[in-house]
Amino acid sequence: MQLQFQMAKNIPGADYCPGSPKSVRIVVLGDKGTGKSSLIVAAATDSFPPNVPPVLPDTKLPIEFFPDGIPVTIVDTSSRPEDRDRVAEEVRHADAVVLTYACDRSETLERLSTYWLPELRRLEVKVPIIVAGCKLDFRENNNQVSLEQVMSPIMQQFREIETCIECSALKQLQAQEVFYYAQKTVLHPTAPLFDQESQALKPRCVRALKRIFILCDHDRDGALSEAELNDFQVKCFHAPLQPSEIEGVKRVVQEKLPEGVNERGLTVTGFLFLHALFIEKGRLETTWTVLRKFGYNNDIRLAEELLPPSLFKRMPDQSVELTNVAIEFLKGMYMLFDDDEDNNLRPQEIEDLFSTAPESPWKEAPYEDAAEKTALGGLSFDAFLSLWSLMTLLEPARSVENLIYIGFPGDPASAIRFTRRRRLDRKKQQSERKFFQCFVFGPNNAGKSALLNCYLGRSYADNQGSTTDERYAVNMVDESGGAKKTLIMREIPEDGVQGLFSSKESLAACDIAVFVYDSSDESSFKRATELLVEVATYAEATGYEVPCLMVSAKDDLDSFPISIQESTRVTQDMGIEPPVSISSKLGDFNNLFRKILTAAQHPHLSIPETEAGKSRKHYNRLMNRSLMAVSIGAAAVVVGLAAYRVYATRKSSSA
Repeated sequence: MQLQFQMAKNIPGADYCPGSPKSVRIVVLGDKGTGKSSLIVAAATDSFPPNVPPVLPDTKLPIEFFPDGIPVTIVDTSSRPEDRDRVAEEVRHADAVVLTYACDRSETLERLSTYWLPELRRLEVKVPIIVAGCKLDFRENNNQVSLEQVMSPIMQQFREIETCIECSALKQLQAQEVFYYAQKTVLHPTAPLFDQESQALKPRCVRALKRIFILCDHDRDGALSEAELNDFQVKCFHAPLQPSEIEGVKRVVQEKLPEGVNERGLTVTGFLFLHALFIEKGRLETTWTVLRKFGYNNDIRLAEELLPPSLFKRMPDQSVELTNVAIEFLKGMYMLFDDDEDNNLRPQEIEDLFSTAPESPWKEAPYEDAAEKTALGGLSFDAFLSLWSLMTLLEPARSVENLIYIGFPGDPASAIRFTRRRRLDRKKQQSERKFFQCFVFGPNNAGKSALLNCYLGRSYADNQGSTTDERYAVNMVDESGGAKKTLIMREIPEDGVQGLFSSKESLAACDIAVFVYDSSDESSFKRATELLVEVATYAEATGYEVPCLMVSAKDDLDSFPISIQESTRVTQDMGIEPPVSISSKLGDFNNLFRKILTAAQHPHLSIPETEAGKSRKHYNRLMNRSLMAVSIGAAAVVVGLAAYRVYATRKSSSA
């Protein structure tokens, strides 16, 4: 098959791609006397050493040793029981493990399954394992058992073994091949690509190859033409295909899979079939070269080099928002996948949108139930954009990564912007953010979860009861002028408050805090007041003061005696607005969400002051006045001395 051979022979050795390992570290394990050290020396020097120390120092193979041009370090290990901890530490830093036994000593073979392989499992080693049968030259001629017969039962039990090979350091037989295969399992591993049991490409591999196909399908007609196939070939393998080779490829695909080719060229089904064929024939380097060229690492995710952590570095009180460029792109993608144009992206359409990502990012907390759903269980464009804004706030790297997966064509840095620091917003007395984050505090059963449910257009009774985990709800809120802002509500369970305070910067990301209490329960009000004081005290201590509002929930029930007087007194004492009364049951929210948004947009107002904070402020004022008085007094003394000197000088000169 011509395409396969063309791809394989045109893989550039030193052509490094993002996602490729920069080096390979191979650790050699095995019982004493199985030939570990001799194997390493024989592979590195092409000679058999007569005298070898018990444990070799790390052996670095030259870059040109293997065709991939990736430096390899081989680590020898001790077999002594007292060195187990050190060996375990070496294994934890390994990219691959070579496990040795002696072909002439059956007990060392048995020890693979009774000790070494279980021990590697106990250490939770997740790297490829190569089993090497050493001292092949010592095996008796009358004991010619095939390697497959010997290893098949062990490989069935321990599927982490990638391959087995017999070798002889003395005869220079396949010593280098042991480490070549070990290196190959690191650079071109089978496990991420192919399921051996089902004999099929793994889902994440399919998704990545589908994305690559779409990127190469320049005219978006669902097939790779001859020109597009050649562009793909040149990008990945630096050489074009001849017309006869392209026809050969199409013929092979059409014979096995008629739908893999149409009149326009190679379809995505045919493209996937080709890669499955490469892998089945042992040409994993072909598929890996393609994946590397498009930025994928061994986990079939975009390599860190494409999304460096420095891209997302910011101050604790800065947020990350989508830029207008990213929002316009998302708007276009929404319209593309909303087939019936009903402003309702159905669950299957969302799956289709993320079919080129490793997985759908919104199938798990905190995103799964964080946005308002349509009657058909889908997302309106506002809900879709809100959910993406939430992901950008919480996991900006993941947000940008998924933008790239679904086809964002620009520089990753152009997709996001950092907001102005909240501390500066307070000084400027305004905020220019597109979205705001509200922390929702309150005692158990105060109505926090009901508030978030209603914010998302759900029944207040959905998942009724106390929430023990943090939860997010995100939606658009209409401003008075008709514009919209995104408001993210983060519910903090009562028993999660102290955990929140474990970090000095826990309030840095908060634009406004809301304290919910049950208006019919005096103890609920008292606990909400305590939480308000705790948060305000912590904010004063850390310098991340936030506007606060109290919310009197369950207004449909009778209030506890002197409820209004008590709540008014507390809020007045702390310098914030009176509580906002709501009833989730009756759907009466008294413009609460707009009030939250307005307070967040004026970060210098509604900031509570504790008694300690007031005392500190009063003390600072007194100190400032005292310093001012001292300064004025000192200035008067200086002026007086200057005047006296002038007077004395004049008197002296007149005399």
